[in-house]
Amino acid sequence: MSRQRTIRTEAIVLRQKEFREADRMLTVLTPEYGKLKLMAKGVRRMHSRKAGHLDLYNRVDLLLAKGRDWHIVTQAETIETYRCLREDLLRLSYAQYFVELLERFTIEDDANPEQYVLLASAMRWNCDTSNPMLMTHFYELQLLNQVGFRPELTHCVVSGEDIQPEDQFFDPIAGGVVRPNYGATQIGAFPISVDALKVLRFLQRSQYQQIEQLSLRKPVAREVEQVMTKYIAALLERRLKSADFLHKVRQMTASFQPKDKE
Repeated sequence: MSRQRTIRTEAIVLRQKEFREADRMLTVLTPEYGKLKLMAKGVRRMHSRKAGHLDLYNRVDLLLAKGRDWHIVTQAETIETYRCLREDLLRLSYAQYFVELLERFTIEDDANPEQYVLLASAMRWNCDTSNPMLMTHFYELQLLNQVGFRPELTHCVVSGEDIQPEDQFFDPIAGGVVRPNYGATQIGAFPISVDALKVLRFLQRSQYQQIEQLSLRKPVAREVEQVMTKYIAALLERRLKSADFLHKVRQMTASFQPKDKE
């Protein structure tokens, strides 16, 4: 890439930052070149032809020229806008979480086409799904698998024994399920029901089309969320800002909805 003067690539706009009077710095994800820092010159001017194409989270076709310090956007054309993100705060919050999670596990100039396809798909699923939380856990598990942090759900991470169809423990530090006779002595491990474990296994091994019609009882859904939240926080050694914001938006949205039975 360093020997090329221009490149053409698809990209998803991950972040924007205003620069000088009319320019904007962009962080984008591409399939061929990974995560890149770009300069969009003059994009904030009223009559800029590139402005609308480079909105946050758009999927775009870009022509880039190599500059001294970064690549310059010379052409931009929208492929997909994910319009729902402009119309629904909750879905926008999920998109922010997808992006921050991916960024925490990626570095610049490290190409991974699977990550690009996954993020583009997740943005589309986010606009269509009636169960965004379940879809989010599917995204989390697929991303963790791609970056080498697949949680162990079939064998005990302490003994290596096969997990039996019964309630278990989950140890986020050790990275997976722990059999009951070991779980009680593992610091940080917590109980997980056999039903929640079955859901996690299903999400881990399935295609997205297979989970679209899946419906969970609220106690099981809470368990699955607890496992994923604690595991990701253990991996990153922190909670993501977007996860906290998403939680607040979900609470606010739920306060306006009728109460469902457990």
